[in-house]
This record gives sequence, C-alpha cells and structure tokens, in this order.
Amino acid sequence: MEWGVKVVVKDDISIIELFMGALYSLMFNHRAVLPIYSAFHIRHSMSVSRVLILGGYGNFGKRIAASLCVMSNATVIIAGRNLKKAQQLCLELSNTAGGNAPEAAMLDIFSLQFVEELKALAPDLVIHTGGPFQGQDYRVPEACITVGSHYIDLADDRRFVCDIRALNELALSKQVLIISGASSVPGLSSVVIDHLTDQFSALHEIDCAIAPGNQAERGEATVKGILSYTGHAFPVFINGQWTQRYGWMSPRKLNFAGSIGKRWLANVNIPDLELFPARYAQVKTVTFQAGLELPFLHLGMVGMAKLAKMGVIKDWSVFTKPIFKASELFDKLGTDNGGMQIKLLGLDVNQRPTLIKWTLFAEQGVGPYIPTLSAIILAKKLINKELSATGAMPCLGMFSLAEFDQEASELGIYHQLEVMDV
Repeated sequence: MEWGVKVVVKDDISIIELFMGALYSLMFNHRAVLPIYSAFHIRHSMSVSRVLILGGYGNFGKRIAASLCVMSNATVIIAGRNLKKAQQLCLELSNTAGGNAPEAAMLDIFSLQFVEELKALAPDLVIHTGGPFQGQDYRVPEACITVGSHYIDLADDRRFVCDIRALNELALSKQVLIISGASSVPGLSSVVIDHLTDQFSALHEIDCAIAPGNQAERGEATVKGILSYTGHAFPVFINGQWTQRYGWMSPRKLNFAGSIGKRWLANVNIPDLELFPARYAQVKTVTFQAGLELPFLHLGMVGMAKLAKMGVIKDWSVFTKPIFKASELFDKLGTDNGGMQIKLLGLDVNQRPTLIKWTLFAEQGVGPYIPTLSAIILAKKLINKELSATGAMPCLGMFSLAEFDQEASELGIYHQLEVMDV
C-alpha cells in the first residue's frame, strides 16, 4: 500500500492545510488522495492574490492598476510588450501600493512562448485590456485556463464576448472563472437593466447610448475597434425581428441634459444587441448608439460609413493611425464631460405604459474610468473571496448597482433616474 498525498501546491497553501492533507492520507488509504487533491484545487482556484494586467500601462490598464494597487492583500503585475513603460508605471504607483509593490513584466500575447511566460509569472487572475478585441482569438483566456488563472477582459467586440461560452466546459474542468465584457457594455449596462426590471411587468424596449467628452483621454485601440465595423452591416433586434443596421449610421441627436447636453449618436455593434434579447424574454427592441462630441467629427464619420457601405473603402480600421493622429489635433475642443443613458420602455406593475430613463454623468475627465469599473469590481470580489463562480461567460449582471456606486462615487461619477408615464 502507498502512503502520502500527491498534490500541486502554491505558496498560499498553509502548513496546517498540508498537515491535514497528510493526516487524512494516513488515516485512510491511497484512494483518499483524489478528494484531498480536489479540495486543494478548489482552495487554489478561489484564492486570488497575484493580479496580472495585460496592457497594464495603457489607457484602461493603468486605471485598473492604480485602483488595485492600494489593496494590501494583492500584488499587481503590470504586463505588456513594452517593459520600460511597465516599469515606469510601477515606479509611479509604488507610493500608493498597499504594502505589495507592483511588478513589471514583458509579455507578448502573440509570442510562441506566451503560455510558458504567463505560467512563470504565476498569476491568479489575468485582466486583459489589450484591445481592440475585434479579430482577436481566444489565445489569452485559453492560456489562462491552461495555467489555472481566472480571467477578465474589457472586450466590447460582439463575437468575442458572445462566443466566450465556447470555453465554458474547459473552464469548469479547471475550476477557473472566465469573464468577457467586463466594461461599460455589457458589464455595467446589464447591471443597470437588472436593477430596474422589477419596476416592469413587461419590458418591451431597451435603448442605450454612450457619449464621451472630446477632451477625455481615449486610446487608439478603441478607435480601431469602432472603425472596424464603420459602414458594415450587423443584425439588430427591432420589433421582435432581426434586421440589419450599419455601423456609425442612422445619426440622431439625444439630449442627455445636465453637463452633457445634446449629443450626436450613431449605430455601434456591441454584444448587448445579441445578449439582451435572450436575457430579457419579453423585449422586442434593443438598440445601442454612441457618438463623438464634436459634430463635424461625428458627421464626418457618418460620411465615412456611407463610403464603406458603398464599397469605396472596405475597412477603415487600416487607417487607424492617421485618423487617430488627426483627431488629436482637436483635443482642446469640446469638453471633458461624458455619460451614458439607458431608456427602458414597457408596462409597469400596474400595466401602465412606462418609460424609465437612467443617465450616468462623468465630468472633469473621469469618463475613461467607466469602462474599467466592472473589471475592478469583479477583481476585488475575487481577491476578497466574494465570488466563487467558475466557467466561461459574458459579463451579465455579475455585480450590483450599489457595488458600482461604491467605486463610481469616489471618482465623482453619478447617475439620475426619471420615471415617466407614456
């Protein structure tokens, strides 16, 4: 008969746990080894202390890093292809770190040694901010599953987020959590709608809009993602049927009120358009638009969309760099105020037609924090052992609006609610 415990142990497994595992093996026989291993694996999969941020020095990554660095029970690893930039951010954040100094790492997701390099860094959680996600495959979440790390991304690409469930069985087998779309959409948008649905006996229409301020910091990857579908057709659920809409077309003006005022909007292709008709069974229409604050830039993109629809330009994203550079010439125009609006139309609990309008305001340049807050909330929940789910899924209703408010209020981000009879 063989004795002993055959386990793979990481640093966060205590001596007491090791002793108890050995004691169980001695008390029973070698057939008790598998349950002991399983228990250790569950403990490891739910314990998160090393958080690696891919693109950690980028527009969104640096904000996530700054938020998580203050936690005393976590070590942040700022990773990307540019080690110098990662080291510089580590230096800047070292004064705010909550006891564990941030680490820098050079990591290229397209490297043939990516899995081995990721494993060597021993992350418990990887937050992928390296967009654009349009056209990306699942090499990063698959690598995370292989090395036994949880995974969260800020993807807003429709196919990337909606199809993440293809990794569900693999993620379950390794007892890791794979979340895609932990951003403004569908992460925050689904939380808002979930919070308001109990005011309806039947929810019929969902209309969402995002309007960033022109002076707010933006990333080249975000621009490239939008340009990839500008003028291209995609399916939208309208009046109970799937129909075609075109990227950055159907321009309209919407009054956000307050510090945002009226803004131009146009069609964007995001995961919500596909996820919400399935999530909210009685919904007949789901629309989503976004816009640029400066009218001449916004309407100029509408013109670009028409050229793409006509086939004159096949893919505007190949011109991302010059377009992004040109847009920087106008950075001092407009404001640094932006926001988000969600309108819900249906029947209230008394069967009366009702419109609810939820508007989010981000002033004084804090708008770029909004896409990061879903990932920050979920990361903190994992670190604090408040989230135990496993599997692969889009980020739908994975935290409460109160949890969002706790993070957002510290940045001066606030929201207003209007309920109207129609």
